[in-house]
Amino acid sequence: MSDLLARHRAVMPNWLALYYNEPVEIVSGKGNRVVDANGKSYLDFFAGILTNMIGYDVAEVRDAVERQIATGVVHTSTVYLLRGQVELAEKIARLSGIPDAKVFFTNSGTEANETALLLATYARKTDQVLAMRQSYHGRSFGTVAVTSNRSWKNNSLSPLNVHFLHGADRHLTQFRGMNDEQYIAACVDDLRHVLATAVGGDVAALIAEPIQGVGGFTMAPDGLFRAYREVLDEQGILFISDEVQTGWGRTGSAFFGIQNHGVTPDMMTFAKGLGNGFAVGGVVARGDLMDNLHAVGLATFGGNPVAMAAANATLDYVLDHDLQANAAKTGAIIIEGLREAAPRLPVVGDVRGKGLMFAVELVGPDGSPSPELAATFMEETKKLGLLAGKGGLYGHTIRMAPPLTLTEEEAREGLGIIVTALENL
Repeated sequence: MSDLLARHRAVMPNWLALYYNEPVEIVSGKGNRVVDANGKSYLDFFAGILTNMIGYDVAEVRDAVERQIATGVVHTSTVYLLRGQVELAEKIARLSGIPDAKVFFTNSGTEANETALLLATYARKTDQVLAMRQSYHGRSFGTVAVTSNRSWKNNSLSPLNVHFLHGADRHLTQFRGMNDEQYIAACVDDLRHVLATAVGGDVAALIAEPIQGVGGFTMAPDGLFRAYREVLDEQGILFISDEVQTGWGRTGSAFFGIQNHGVTPDMMTFAKGLGNGFAVGGVVARGDLMDNLHAVGLATFGGNPVAMAAANATLDYVLDHDLQANAAKTGAIIIEGLREAAPRLPVVGDVRGKGLMFAVELVGPDGSPSPELAATFMEETKKLGLLAGKGGLYGHTIRMAPPLTLTEEEAREGLGIIVTALENL
């Protein structure tokens, strides 16, 4: 392992983050567990950053991919008809609830968000965009512009004119003590003030994550985006919901995260879990927005036959096994268990989440964010046989999102490991 790590550091960029003091090489997986190169087994509570959505070695996905590869056609590009692409687009358009929806497939969430921003700015003929504080939408030039987390921004250069809104920052002094209704009212007042003071002319869109991923699973109270949408509609401003991490039933209470707010957006972007490890991303949008571009377009690798086989099989599995309901059930076991344990654990500043998307903020004795405790927690859970993730504005949040196939027994096992690790801090 030390040899592989040395080789990695010699040829990979030093900003490419690796977890753990002794990084893990995962060599096999089955169900919701993986095994490293040393033979140690882990219960996976991060799922390749929410991407192995239905676990490892899933027969339905494996068989679908093998059938496609057996045809000898692993790539043709979108200049030819792709049956699997059409079939998947039909399913996503129907599930989205967006009127007259059309779908464009990409390879990643970053590329999906770039596409949505292009559609919005073209339709509205303006480069002005609204986004949320603490957000993350990708690592490309355009998506970094709408990302509001300094740890993930290399520069301030931008192809867009961006203004950031409140909505997931209730820890700030001016919002402390507010209930949901008061906080929503304060955020809407701020939105109206931004539109009256900071922008010049028309605004293209608001892009927002229903639950902020890199932000540490911070989230707006249900109903905020409905209230925002009412203001946006007054000026024809479009709404893009970034569902890269919140889609496909993960929140338990809705199939897409934005549905928890009672809102149907103009566009939704998606990626990560849809392919269960295969590279799939895309945008589902109102047909008039999708058809509006005048220039020719295509995707060389987006929606390729192998990825479409995996994605169709994955989405069918999610629906056939009602994994949204399973996320609600198993997620409740963990979130309620963490909240029950939190009062006796002084290192826990906050527990939050929906379904199988939950987080624990770690704080020092004075209540300040503690990235050091987060790093120690990661080492503790690794020793105890559980993989977790980190995030948050200050790097002090443990975020976890197991596969949607997590069993009740595994949920309780994982909860026990998390609590034990917290006790050991």
